[in-house]
Amino acid sequence: MRTAAVLGLVLLLGSVWMIHSDDISPEKLIQDGFDLDRFMGRWYDLAVVSTCPHYMHRKRVSPVIVALDLQGVGPGRNFTVTSTRIRNGTCQPSSRLLSLTDVPGRFFHHNPKFSADVYSYVLRVSYEHYAVLLLLSTEQPSGNRTTSLKLLSRAVDVSPAALEEFKTLVRQHKLRDDSIIMNKDVCTVNQHVTEATAQPQVSGSKTNAVPPENENKP
Repeated sequence: MRTAAVLGLVLLLGSVWMIHSDDISPEKLIQDGFDLDRFMGRWYDLAVVSTCPHYMHRKRVSPVIVALDLQGVGPGRNFTVTSTRIRNGTCQPSSRLLSLTDVPGRFFHHNPKFSADVYSYVLRVSYEHYAVLLLLSTEQPSGNRTTSLKLLSRAVDVSPAALEEFKTLVRQHKLRDDSIIMNKDVCTVNQHVTEATAQPQVSGSKTNAVPPENENKP
């Protein structure tokens, strides 16, 4: 009888923890003491996972590493992301302006192609080594939502510990870590990109939501 009571208490506490963890807002998950100036500079996107099947398909076809150059603009309310994007099978230069918000480590931009509002959250960052970003996209007026996580690195590789932390955060956001796509080969301007062999770790999600901005933006 006592064993049953203890088991019931454990299950109850577990249920309460799950409810509260689901209610946590993304803002509360942002890296403490975020430093924008140290976050600027060059990053490489090494891994990604998303609830959008269209985006995951594109990454499966061309899982290339893209260099992202982040640079502050003006008095500190915005910054640009200069990178390359795959267009007609070729890596082409691209640039987008992201706006800072009242929450350090949270950025905003609007994707006019899909009429989507996109918020980016820096969940983890080791400024000299790696960063994990959460991207939440909401398409207007349908309200379709997409959740994506990206692993960035200052180099074209990343430590096993950083990759494990990325996988943990992916699971915490209810995505499968075996769906993560690992990018390879750096995409440089005017480089022709050939289709890659299908990767088994692509997500099977059927979520019909707008893709993230594109595979090259944080």
